Amino acid sequence: MNNQEFSWPKFNEVPLVGIIRNLTFDQIAKILPVYFASGLSNVEITMNTPFAEDIIKYASDEFKGRLNVGAGTVCTMEDLKLALNAGAQFIVTPILSPEVIRTCVESNIPVFPGAYTPTEIYRAWELGADMVKVYPATILGPDYIKDVKAPLNKIKLMPTGGISLKNMEDFIKSGADSLGVGGQLFDKELIKMGDWDGLLVHFKEYVKFFKR
Repeated sequence: MNNQEFSWPKFNEVPLVGIIRNLTFDQIAKILPVYFASGLSNVEITMNTPFAEDIIKYASDEFKGRLNVGAGTVCTMEDLKLALNAGAQFIVTPILSPEVIRTCVESNIPVFPGAYTPTEIYRAWELGADMVKVYPATILGPDYIKDVKAPLNKIKLMPTGGISLKNMEDFIKSGADSLGVGGQLFDKELIKMGDWDGLLVHFKEYVKFFKR
């Protein structure tokens, strides 16, 4: 269990978490240098991706001190153990698991648990979450973030699900502190074609949004 490389300053430079799910090891090995070169610095490998532990270990070793490498879709204590042993520097969950949150807090591992309702969001924060992943954000929309933030303004929120270049601004203006972006960020066609230059340009569009 070692998160000494996790950097909040780096996280906050471009507060976007890129979510990698179901890509191959070889694809990810080619994507990560492009990801880093674009200026993005936070990447999440979901635990239901084949060979997730190997990928997390590779990414955290290869990009030590350059990328914050986290594990996503952590639902159980077994998932958490595997993720941390692989070198994950932060943990993201799709659900509210008090045991997972408490263990991360005790181990000084940043944790972004998934929550949906105001009660779940507050409970996650109360348990010690560094930020709460509001999921799925697609259905809820930016206005939901704004409404939740009105009474719970001290809680940091990371809407995830359906976030793209088209709606990022709406979510940030509504009070989102970070964004979780998956399929829209990791463009399947560009990756399938091996168009790494095109992918770099695509990634930079997201960075440009935060650097304005």
